[in-house]
This record gives sequence, structure tokens and C-alpha cells, in this order.
Amino acid sequence: MELTHVDSSGRARMVDVTDKPDTRRVAVARGEIVMQPRTLTMIAEDQMAKGDVLAVAQVAGIMAAKRTAHIIPMCHPLVLTGIKVGFELDQAEHEIEITATVSTTGKTGVEMEALVAVSAAALTIYDMCKAVDRGMRIQNVRLVRKSGGKSGNIIL
Repeated sequence: MELTHVDSSGRARMVDVTDKPDTRRVAVARGEIVMQPRTLTMIAEDQMAKGDVLAVAQVAGIMAAKRTAHIIPMCHPLVLTGIKVGFELDQAEHEIEITATVSTTGKTGVEMEALVAVSAAALTIYDMCKAVDRGMRIQNVRLVRKSGGKSGNIIL
């Protein structure tokens, strides 16, 4: 298997997708942010001084997905047709699981957009809560499913 973003001289390049067919593509990414139990309670009860943490993090994730090509150098700019960012609060593990689902119809996948959405949402939670918990930990950001294109459906 060869690296697609490196030319024969070893230099970085953006892959030419001109001749690839348009297909419906979906990617789902997940990650967690672990925190002190008190921090999670404050988020759940909307007690953070900076406002509604999850609402702001949701918007941040959506905005980040739309701007992925601006921050990941070899990503193609894509017209995204759907972005969902959701949260599941786990009191037992004192963490928030973040899930992003991104879709488009195009020549290349949306895996990076889903991963960037999760990352930006987690970073926003950290930013909004760091005054009460600097020990938060963002972890396990990963692609969990993708569909479309040559490789079809993949569950990781």
C-alpha cells in the first residue's frame, strides 16, 4: 500500500480526484472528554459561567467540519450535505462521548470532517470548563464508520 498524499519524489501533494465518480459518503467519528464528576454535573445542569456548554460545542463541531480543508492541508474542500454533532453524558465514567456524523455526495470521503468536528467540540468543552477543571482529558478520537466510494461500508 502506498501513501496517496506523497508524490514519487516524496513531496506532499493533494490527490487528484477528478475522475472519481460522485457517490453518497457518510463518516461517523467519536471521542470522549473525561472530567471531574462535579464538572459533568455543572454541564448537565447548565451551571457553567460561560453558558450552555453543549450548545456551543455542537455549533463549534459543525463549524469546524465545514472548515476542515482550511486546517488540514491535503483535504479537499467539500460541500457537506449533513452534519450532526451529539453528546452522551456518562455519569459513571464522568465523561461526555461526542459523536459526529458528516455526509456529502462527492468524489472523496468525509472522514476528516467528522474527526475534526469531534475534536473541535471536545476542545470547546475544555475551553468553556477549564476555569473549574484543568485536568480534563480528551481521548480516543477515532473514526467508527464510513460508507461510500470504492471501499464501500466500513465499520471500525
